Amino acid sequence: MTQAPVALTVGEPAGIGPEIASAAWAALRDELPFFWIGDPGHLPAKAPRVLITSPAEAAAAMARGLPVLAHAFPGAATPGTPIPTQAQSVIDVIARAVTLTQSGEASAVCTCPIHKKALKDGAGFAYPGHTEFLAALGGVARVVMMLASDSLRVVPTTIHIPLAEVPAALTPKLLEQTIRITHAGLQRDFGIANPRLSVAGLNPHAGEGGAMGHEDAAIIAPVIARLAAEGMRITGPRSADTMFHAAARAGYDAAIAMYHDQALIPIKTLDFDHGVNVTLGLPFIRTSPDHGTAFDIAGKGIATPTSLIEALRMAHRMGKNRGAA
Repeated sequence: MTQAPVALTVGEPAGIGPEIASAAWAALRDELPFFWIGDPGHLPAKAPRVLITSPAEAAAAMARGLPVLAHAFPGAATPGTPIPTQAQSVIDVIARAVTLTQSGEASAVCTCPIHKKALKDGAGFAYPGHTEFLAALGGVARVVMMLASDSLRVVPTTIHIPLAEVPAALTPKLLEQTIRITHAGLQRDFGIANPRLSVAGLNPHAGEGGAMGHEDAAIIAPVIARLAAEGMRITGPRSADTMFHAAARAGYDAAIAMYHDQALIPIKTLDFDHGVNVTLGLPFIRTSPDHGTAFDIAGKGIATPTSLIEALRMAHRMGKNRGAA
């Protein structure tokens, strides 16, 4: 059975999304099928595009130009400056991509970056970001953010909160949910039958026997022991400063970190341009490039599409793995 194409959303049209979508088509036209949902008038003027009426037409159209499933926006795009009246259309495109994926017409959703303030100001967007909106569309209460590349897969247990709030937020329930969702995602979407997980400690040296904090022994270690007793291949808590060198990374399929920077600094150091944001725990596949709207360079033709290319590749591979599962 032929795999359905990946649905790529426009994101914020005033950002770099339209131009990197066109550049991604040029790089991937002979590799995998995808289609872009947005206003054709927002694409770079000379970028090849083919208007399609359904995702089923995307594969055949790839040879001639970026397949575009048109979604009308009010007005032209203005690089670097969001237009409030376009905010609702940005939101509607995301919802449309999810609907097409859930129906099987698309194999996955890949999202170009949005600007949360622009959506809030222009359409009263009620979600902290893309991920929470996608979770609501998917009808799930808890999802997990994974940053992935060929060098490393890493998951932060707590994400966008102040560092001072992390110890209180780090509960056994939250950690166990994060680990279980990650484990299931590695099996279903990455094709790893028996994943190996390595869990970082919260404190330096994983608490050093309580000398540098009690959370590692009181919260993290019992969760790991319980999951290991179930048969999960999981180790930790480990000192985070020794988890990310090459030899250590060879021993696990994903690392579970306790907070945002503990997770993102290693992967952005190892592979800044190729990192992909993956949302695990949704009933559909979602990836995105690991960068923002880049208003300062939008429309100048200098934005690099590397992360988006990798996000589309990963979405395609995950779709194949989930189909096989």
